[in-house]
This record gives sequence, structure tokens and C-alpha cells, in this order.
Amino acid sequence: MEMLHQLQHEPMKIARYAILLGGLGALGPFSIDTYFPSFAAMARHFGVSDAQVQQTLSVYLTALAVMTLVHGPLSDAYGRRRVIVAAMSFYTLTAVGCALAPSFGFLLTARALQGLAGGAGVIVGRAVVRDLFDGPRAQKLMAQMVMVSGLAPAAAPIVGGYLHAAFGWRASFTLLAVLGTVLASSSQLLLPETIAAGDRQAFRPAPLGRAYSRVARDPGFLALALALALGIGGFLVYVASAADFVPNVLQLGGTQYGWLFVPIVAGLISGSAVASRAAERYRPSVLVATGLAVMALGAAINLTLNATSVPAVPWLVMPLPVYSFGFALQAPAMTIFALDLYPERRGLAASVLAFVQSLIFALIATFLVPRLFGSGPGHATAMLTMLAGAVVGWLIFLSVSRRRE
Repeated sequence: MEMLHQLQHEPMKIARYAILLGGLGALGPFSIDTYFPSFAAMARHFGVSDAQVQQTLSVYLTALAVMTLVHGPLSDAYGRRRVIVAAMSFYTLTAVGCALAPSFGFLLTARALQGLAGGAGVIVGRAVVRDLFDGPRAQKLMAQMVMVSGLAPAAAPIVGGYLHAAFGWRASFTLLAVLGTVLASSSQLLLPETIAAGDRQAFRPAPLGRAYSRVARDPGFLALALALALGIGGFLVYVASAADFVPNVLQLGGTQYGWLFVPIVAGLISGSAVASRAAERYRPSVLVATGLAVMALGAAINLTLNATSVPAVPWLVMPLPVYSFGFALQAPAMTIFALDLYPERRGLAASVLAFVQSLIFALIATFLVPRLFGSGPGHATAMLTMLAGAVVGWLIFLSVSRRRE
């Protein structure tokens, strides 16, 4: 389309577009991290245990994982912008419901409904990037999106901590409602439609079933999906357990979550910056291998420091930016590898990638995190184990690719 051709040659518009997609990607971390400092107050307010408050995260992530299988195909059928705007509008309503929740059961229900919409922006955004660009340019824009959205995991709990201190636990959900409103209106005004009517795929059960079956039986795609999910899981285990890790392992207060999140985000942003610059100089496979090696270094340092040092800052957070730097270095290239396997169904492919990542995160938050409470070495072991799984996934993809050739 002529509009897309013009976009590719107007740097200011492309930069604005990257900021918008990065903002959509930032909504997920804000939805997860902003209210961590309020966990204890919410437990007291509703008269429930800390483990029950943790369920507000689990139900959000479970609903998010289920709905990710739908957002991409919907955008393949009805257009990228329409799906994003509708999802962000629904997200805003659910955030208002969370802020006004009269009971814990109501809050759980609102969080589950919020999860149905929360992942649309990042999923459809990945398809948008690949609609517009090929090869190194797609990797660069994907990396720039991570740079923008990467600020969110550090900013969200810090902002949430101050909001809670000033206004109470409901303020974090009010902020989410404001963010949803801004993203819905901005997407309507600024987001171009990137899939032509003639290229759209019908949203019907039979074709969808066949497409999902094809992807589900593709060992190379599934290996990449698991590699990405387990790789990011190595530091998301800290994100999911932040409400326990910060006060009980790092021995810090409710406004000091930055000690955990800032190092992670610093690694993500710097790794994304390097990935953006390196995309035109190095083969994607080289960036993936290098990123995995850096992640392995960070995981090994993490385990060593946890075994030999006193549980305190800065020692227990020093390895986190090394690991997240490595992840950000390899993730754009690995994502493009996966989307390129299904060029006619990029939305669906992006949905499956997000589903696997969300499912892994939900499993981490529900089953793994409660077993790691209070244990620095336990978190470090979990990181190293997930990194090993990511490496195995990448090696399986390479093996399958060679057989296809």
C-alpha cells in the first residue's frame, strides 16, 4: 500500500509509531507490577491471605494466556487497529471495575476480565512490525519497541509504591484505567492499518483449526516459542515474586522496588539498543547465539553470588541486568525467525508466541513462585534452569531448520 511505502520513508512517523507500539507493550508490565506494593494492604482490606492476593495475578495471567490465542487471528480477519482499539477500550472498563471493587471476589473477576484484553497490544503490535518491514529493519523496530516498553517494569512498581502511599491500593488500578484510555484513543488516531482487506483471513472455526493444527505440529516453531518463553521466564520469576522478594529477601521497603526492577530494565534497554544497531551488521543467528551466551553468564554469576554472599543489595541484583541484556539482544531476531515461518498468518503466529509466554508466566506465578518465597538461591536456580531450556529450544529449532533445507 502507498501509505505503508510512505511510512517507511518518514523517520518521524516511524519513531512515533515505535513509541505507540512500545506503549502498548508497556501496558502488560504496568498491569502486573503497579499494584505489587499494595499486596499487604489489599489482604488486610479484604480480610484474605497473601496467597489469595497472589491469585489476582494468577487469574490475570491465565486469562491473558487463553485470550492470546484469539487476538492475532482476530487482527488477521478484521484489521490490526480495530482489534487494538476494541481491546484497549475493554481493558479500561475492567480497570475501573478493579478500582471500584466492593469485594475480593469482584476484584478477582475484574482482573480475569482484564486479562482477556491486556495482551492485545503487544501481540498485534508484533504482527504490525512484520507487516511493515523485512529482515534487519524489522529487527530494529522490534528492538526499539522493547526499548520503549522496557521502562515499564522499573517504573510501574515505583509509581505504584508512591500512589499507594499517597492514595491507597485503589490508585494503582485508577492509573491503569487512565493508561487504557490514552492507548485506546492514541491507537485510534495514530495507528495505521497495516493489513489490506484482500490479505485478511476469515475468522471461521475450520480454517482457524487447520492453521492452529499446523502450527501446533511444527516442532521448529514450538521450539522457538518455548525458547523465548523460558528465556524471559528467567527474570520474570523475579517479577512475579517481587511482592515477596523485595521485602523478605532484599529486606527493602514498599517504595524501594526499583532495586529489583531498575537493573532488569537497564539490561533490557541497553540490550535492545545494541540489538537495534547490530541488526544490519550481524546475522540473526549470531545475535541469538551471543544473547544466549550472555544470559548463561548472568545466570551463572547469579547462582554463584547467591551461594557465596550475604542476601542483600547490590549483590543479589547485580547479575539481573547481565541476563536481561542477553535476552534483549537475541529476542528480536528469534521473534522474526518465528513469524517468518508463517507469513500468511502472522497474527496467529504472534498469538501462539504470546500464548506460550503467558502460559509459562502463569505457571511460574501460580506454582513456582510460592515455592521460592524467601529464597535467593531458589530464584537463581530457577533462572539457570529456564536458561537451559531456552538453549535447548534454540538448538532444536536449528536442527529442524537444517532438516527442512
